[in-house]
Amino acid sequence: MGPAFNRLWASSLVSNLADGVLMAAAPLIAISLTDSTVLISITGAMVMLPWLLFAIPIGAMVDRVDRRYILATSNAIRSAVVGASALAIATDQFTIYWLIAAAFVIGVCEVANDTTAQSLIPQILDQKHYEKGNSRLQISETVIQGFVGAPLSGFLFALAIYLPFFINSIGYAVAAILALSIPIQYLQEVRKEVTDQDKPGFFADIKFGIKYLYNHINLRRLVLTTASIGVCYSMGTATIALFIVKELGLAPRYFGVILAIQGVGALLGAIVAPRASQRFGRSIMMTLGIVLSSVVLLLQGFAPNIFVFVALATFGGFTIAQWNILLMATYQTVIPNELYGRIHGTRRTLVWGMMPIGSVIGGVLAQYGLRIPMYVGGAIATIVALASINFFLSVAKSVEVPR
Repeated sequence: MGPAFNRLWASSLVSNLADGVLMAAAPLIAISLTDSTVLISITGAMVMLPWLLFAIPIGAMVDRVDRRYILATSNAIRSAVVGASALAIATDQFTIYWLIAAAFVIGVCEVANDTTAQSLIPQILDQKHYEKGNSRLQISETVIQGFVGAPLSGFLFALAIYLPFFINSIGYAVAAILALSIPIQYLQEVRKEVTDQDKPGFFADIKFGIKYLYNHINLRRLVLTTASIGVCYSMGTATIALFIVKELGLAPRYFGVILAIQGVGALLGAIVAPRASQRFGRSIMMTLGIVLSSVVLLLQGFAPNIFVFVALATFGGFTIAQWNILLMATYQTVIPNELYGRIHGTRRTLVWGMMPIGSVIGGVLAQYGLRIPMYVGGAIATIVALASINFFLSVAKSVEVPR
C-alpha cells in the first residue's frame, strides 16, 4: 500500500486508541454530572454540530493546504483540550457545561481530521485499492477503539475518572507527530497546476464545491438520502448510554466492554466488505448494509435485556461497516481528488451537520421513555432505506470498478 499510507494508518491507529478511550469515558462522565436527557443529548450534538458549521470551509482548506499539517494540528488541539479537561476533572472543577464546550472543540478537530484523512486516500492510493485502504482504516478503527480503547477506558474510569482523559490526551499528541512524518515525496500530487493569477479565491472554492454537488444528480440524492437516515440514527442513539445503564441495568464499569463486544460485528463487516463487494457487487452489499442497519436500530428499542441488545448492536455494527466502507469507496471514485476536500466537506455538512438536530430530538423524546428515540428513529430510517433500494442499487453499480 506504500509508505505514505502506512504512516497515515499508523497515525490513525494511535488516534483511534484515543478515540476509543474517549468514546467510553465521555458518556460515563456525562451521566455522572447530570441526569438531564436533554443536556446529555446536547453533549452528543456538540460533537456533530461542527459538521454543519465548518465542514465546507475546512474542506476548501484541505484542498489548498498541505494535508499533513491539518492532521497534525487537529490532533494537537484535541490533545490540549482533553488534557485540560482531565486536569479539571482531577481538581473537581469539571461541569457538564465544560464537557459540552470541550465536545464542540473536539468536534471541530474531528471535522478537519476526518476530511483530511479521507482526502488523502485517493491521493496516495490507486483506485483499485480504495476499498482495501478504507477497509484497513475501518478495521484498525474497530479493533483499537472497540477492543482496546473502550474496555481500557471503562476500567480506568473505575480507578479514577480523570485517568481515561489523560491517556486520551497523550494518544492525540502521538498521532499528531505521526501525521507530520507522512513522507511527502510519496504523495501523488494530482491537484491542477495553476498560476497564482488563475487560482480561485477561498470563497470561490467553497462556492464551486457546493455548486458541483448540487448539479451532480446522483451524488446529490445519495447525500440527501444518507443525511435523512443519519438524522434518524443520531435520534435513536442520543441517550443510548443512559438507556444501557438505567433501563437495562448495566454497571458503568462494563460499558466499555459492551462497546468492545459490539465492535466484533464492525470488525467482521470491515474484513468482509471488500471480499463481499468483489463477489456480489458493491451495489448489493451497500444496499443490504443500509437497509439492515436501519431495521436493527428499530429492533434495539424492543430489546428486553442487555444480551439481546448487544446481539442486535453487534449485527448492526457488521451492516454499518459494510455500508461505510463501500460508500466511501464510491465517493472516492466519483469525486475528482482535486475537489475532494470541498465536496467531502459539503456533503458532510448535510449528512453529519443534520445529526445534532436528531440528537436533540432524541433527547427530548427520551424524556417520555428511553426506548422511544429508537422506536421513532428506527422506524423512519427503515422507511427511507426501503424506499431508496432501487436508487442505491443503481448508483453504486454505476461506479463499480471492473473486476
